[in-house]
Amino acid sequence: MERENILEKLEQSDMILVGLGEDFDNTRCLCQNDTYRNGIEILNRAGAAWLLPAWNEFCSEETGDRTVLAAIEKAAGLLEGKNYFCVSVSTNSGIPRFFHREESASQTDSRVVMPCGSIMKKQCTKGCGETPIQVTEEDKSILRKFFRELWEGNFSGEVPFLTGECQGCGAPFILNTVYAENYNEKGYLEQWQRYMKWLQGTLNRRLMILELGVGLNFPTVIRWPFEKAAFFNKKAYFYRVNERLYHLTKELSEKGSGIAENAIDWLTQLC
Repeated sequence: MERENILEKLEQSDMILVGLGEDFDNTRCLCQNDTYRNGIEILNRAGAAWLLPAWNEFCSEETGDRTVLAAIEKAAGLLEGKNYFCVSVSTNSGIPRFFHREESASQTDSRVVMPCGSIMKKQCTKGCGETPIQVTEEDKSILRKFFRELWEGNFSGEVPFLTGECQGCGAPFILNTVYAENYNEKGYLEQWQRYMKWLQGTLNRRLMILELGVGLNFPTVIRWPFEKAAFFNKKAYFYRVNERLYHLTKELSEKGSGIAENAIDWLTQLC
């Protein structure tokens, strides 16, 4: 019955706000793999935590695990043709690939903001004022080669930088994610402003809020703002899907549902 209610609310809502959490980094399954865990330890010891999101995606491909990507694709399919915006604290690069709209043959209307960054952009190691830029095919090749050696147990002790150097300060490039020691937030701020403008338009509209697999690593990005949006909008309804942190505040108990399930599994079974 809950499934039918959710699908019905999706159809009846004027606007849909989606939050994707840490579950979409796929660490739940990957942590069962010894090679993955060893790689995490090596990267942390080497002071290269900025590589962790890319290591997650490499290992997901290497193990053939497409569970999370399939869940992302399913979520995007449910929202096709609807007025939505997606906020993600996951760094999974599959999210922006699936959550977009084609306005024309040459333009894409992005409906995603990723405040924790993604492996699709790079920044200087010092995090100076220069805006992060797109990674190149050569950058991807460098990472694949390095991760292949790491996967096969042939870590040389040296961590590579990405190609080029910062035009502002001359420092080498690393991935633009929150795992960088000097994270440059300019990589997402333009899209964040677009999201803020969209969010202002939700007041007094039939708003469905769907929070999926969001933990407490970055509560000021999704959990607390989503609760606030639901509280002030009398026409909002809030679904929070999380294995452990599914509870809603007392103020939202009458206008929301907490679902005690893993978000990936829940999406897979939804339709």
